[in-house]
Amino acid sequence: MLAVLTVGGFYFYARWRAASLIRNIPQKIGLDIQQSASGFSVSKSEEGRTIFTARASKAVQFKQGGRAELHDVNITVYGRDSTRFDQISGAEFTYDPHTGDITATGPVAIDLEANPQGLLNPDQAPPRELKNPLHIRTSGLVFNQKTGNAYTHEKVEFDIATASGWATGASYEAKTGVLTLEREVNITTAGAGAAHLVAAHGVITHGVSGSGANGRDVQSKAPQRVVLDHIRLDRPSQHVEADQATLFLAGTNNIERILARGNVRANGKGASSFNLQAAQAELFMAGEGNHPRRAVFSGDAASGGVKLAASGAGNLGERNMTGSAGRIVLDFDGNSQLAKVHAEEKVRLFQNPSAQASGAAKGGESQLVAIAAPAIDFFVADGKHLTNAVTSGASEITLTPSDANAKSPLTRVTAGIFEARFDEQNHLQSLHGSPDAVVTSAIAGQHDRTSTSQSLDVTFRPTSGMESIAQDGAVHFADGQRQAWAEHARYTPADKMFTLSGAPRVVEQGLTTTAQALRLNRATGEAVAEGNVKSTYSELKPQPGGALLASGDPIHVTAGRMEALRDPGRATYTGDARLWQGANVVQASSIEFDRNTRHVTAQGGSKPVTTVMVEAGTDGKFTLVTISSERLTYADSERRAHFEGRVEMKAGYGRVTADTLDAYLIAIGQDVKNKQVNTPARLEKVVAQGHVLVVQGLRKAQGEQLAYTTAEDKFVLTGGPPSIFDAERGKITGDSLTFYRRDDRVLVEGTASSPTVTRTRVAR
Repeated sequence: MLAVLTVGGFYFYARWRAASLIRNIPQKIGLDIQQSASGFSVSKSEEGRTIFTARASKAVQFKQGGRAELHDVNITVYGRDSTRFDQISGAEFTYDPHTGDITATGPVAIDLEANPQGLLNPDQAPPRELKNPLHIRTSGLVFNQKTGNAYTHEKVEFDIATASGWATGASYEAKTGVLTLEREVNITTAGAGAAHLVAAHGVITHGVSGSGANGRDVQSKAPQRVVLDHIRLDRPSQHVEADQATLFLAGTNNIERILARGNVRANGKGASSFNLQAAQAELFMAGEGNHPRRAVFSGDAASGGVKLAASGAGNLGERNMTGSAGRIVLDFDGNSQLAKVHAEEKVRLFQNPSAQASGAAKGGESQLVAIAAPAIDFFVADGKHLTNAVTSGASEITLTPSDANAKSPLTRVTAGIFEARFDEQNHLQSLHGSPDAVVTSAIAGQHDRTSTSQSLDVTFRPTSGMESIAQDGAVHFADGQRQAWAEHARYTPADKMFTLSGAPRVVEQGLTTTAQALRLNRATGEAVAEGNVKSTYSELKPQPGGALLASGDPIHVTAGRMEALRDPGRATYTGDARLWQGANVVQASSIEFDRNTRHVTAQGGSKPVTTVMVEAGTDGKFTLVTISSERLTYADSERRAHFEGRVEMKAGYGRVTADTLDAYLIAIGQDVKNKQVNTPARLEKVVAQGHVLVVQGLRKAQGEQLAYTTAEDKFVLTGGPPSIFDAERGKITGDSLTFYRRDDRVLVEGTASSPTVTRTRVAR
C-alpha cells in the first residue's frame, strides 16, 4: 500500500509540472527565435542560467487567423534553481492566438527527472546519471495561454521502475495550482509486493503560484496534497478501501502523512484473515523510501469505535476473534513490518471457540473469551504473528460457556496488569495477571465463588477455551460460608476442581481443615483433602443427652485423606484416621463423621477400629476400657456404640471377645451441669453376642450372649449353654451364669432341660 501511494505522489506532482511547463512555453513563442536549417529553438534565461529550452524541427504560421503549427517539439526544463532536468516531446502542436489555446494534436511524452547538483554544473549540462525518471504519456492536451489552465479528456499514463498507472481526463487550474484527475485513477506497483490502487477521482494541490514585485513567479509554502475519492487498494493478501484519502507530500515529493476518512476498511486474506473498520485512519511515513512509521485508526461513538474481526485456521478448526476500541495505533519497524499494536479507549476483545470445538470440547466445555481494558499493547513478530500483549489499567477477562444450556459458571478474571501470549495461529495461549488477581465464578441463582491472589496464570486449550487457572501468593478463596487460604491454587474447568497447596486451610461453619493439598469442587461443593489432614470441628454446643461426643469441646480428626460433601458437617476420613473429643478417642482405617447428628461410622482395614472409654468402679476409681472391632457405628443421641467383627474389649478386669458388642454410655448431663466435661465417656452397660468369651486371669467364660452392668460389676452369660472354667473350681455350665468382678462370686442357674453341671479337678 505504501509503495503505491508513494508512486502516486510522484505521478500527481509530475502532472502539475507538465501543466506548468506548457503554460510557460507559449509566452515566448515569437521571441528570441533563432531560425536554422534544422528548425528553430526558443529559450528563457535569468541571471545567466537557462530556465528552459524548446526546439522544433519546423514551425508554420498561417496568415489567416494567425494559427501556428509546431512539429517535432522537444522541451527541456532546468528550473530557476537548475534542480530539474524535465523533458517534454510531441510530434504535433497547434496554437490559436484568438483563444490562446495550445493543443497537442498527437501523443505527448514527458520525462521528469530531479537534478540536485544542477546549480554546481555548467548551464544546460544534463545530470551525470538519470535515476528512475517518471515517464508520462497522454494526448489531446489543451493549454490556454491566456489563463494558464490546461486539460485533457484522454487517457493519461505514467510509469517508473517500480510502478505504472493511468487516469482518464485531467485538468489544471493555474490560479489555484490544483490538478484534477477526473476519473478512473489506477496505479499498479511491480515486484513481489505488487499492489493495485483504484480511485474514482483525484485532486492535487501544490500551493498557489503568482508574480512578485520583481516579476518572478512565487509559490506558497503549503505542502502538496493529493486527495483521492473512493479508493480501493488490493494486494495478494490485503484489501483497503475508504471514502477519501489525502496524501501530504514533503518538498522532496516523499509522502509524510496519509489521512483516510469515511468507512475505512482494511482486509487481510490467507490462513489468518482480518477485517478492520474505522471512521478515520492516519498513516505517518519516514525516510526517503516512504516507509510506514505509524498508523492511527480512530472511530466515533456512533460507529462503535474501531472494529476488528480476525480468523485463523489451524489443525483443530477455524477460530474467530472480534474486538473494538476507540483508537488503535500501529507501529512499524525499520523494515516496514508491523511491530506493535496499541489499542486504547474501552478496548474489547472477543475470541470465539472453533466451530469444531463448540459444544463438543474434549476435557471441558468450549468458552467465549472476552478481554476488557482501558488499553492493550500487542507485540508482533515478522510483521504478522502476535507474540504477546500487555494491558494497562483495571482489566477484566470473562470466560463464558459457549453452550447456553450448560450448567457451567461464567468466570471473570481481573488483575492490575495482564500479559497474554499467542500461538502461531494468533490464538490466545496463556495469560499472566498481577498484582491483585481476582477470579470470580458465577452461576445463575447461586452465590459467586471468588478467589484472590498476588498473581495468576491462565492456560487455554487450542480450540475450547480455558484449560486451567493457576494462582500464586496469598491465595484466598470464598464460596459462601466456605473460605480457604493457601500459597498456591489451580482451577481446572474440565472437572470444576479448585486445588490448593502450600499450607492450605479451609474454614466453613465451624470446621477448619488443613492438609498438604485441598481440592474443592466449584460445581458440587465437594471437598477433598490429602496428606496430613487435620480437621477441627468447633463452635459446638454441649448435648446433655449425649455421651461420647456430647461436650462443647472441639472435635478433632486426623487422617491421610478427607472427603466432604457440600454439607460441611459430613465427611469421610481415610488412612490411619483418628477422631477425638477430650479424652474420647476413635481410631480406624476410615471414619465417617456427621457433626450435626454426632454420628460416627468407622471401618477397620489393616488395623482394627479402636475406641477408648472408661468405666467407674464402686470404689470411685476409673478403669480404662479399650474396644476394637472391624466396624463401629455410634449415634450420640442413642449413647450406643455398636461394634461388629472380631470384637475385643479390654479392661482392668480382663477382656471380652464376641461377634458383636453394644456399649451403652452414661449421659454427660450431670457432668455438663457441674462443668466437668473433659472426662472420658463412661460405660453404663455392655451387651455382647455371638461366640462370647470372657477372660479374667485364669478364669474363662463362654456363651452366646453377655450382659455387663458397670454399676453392679455384674456379668450375665447365657446361651450356648454358658460355661465357666478356672483352675480352682474346674468347669461350670448352666442355663445362666452370673459372676461378679468385685467379690469373685459365681451364680449358676439351670432348668429341667438344662441342669447345672459342675466338674471339679481332683489333685493327684
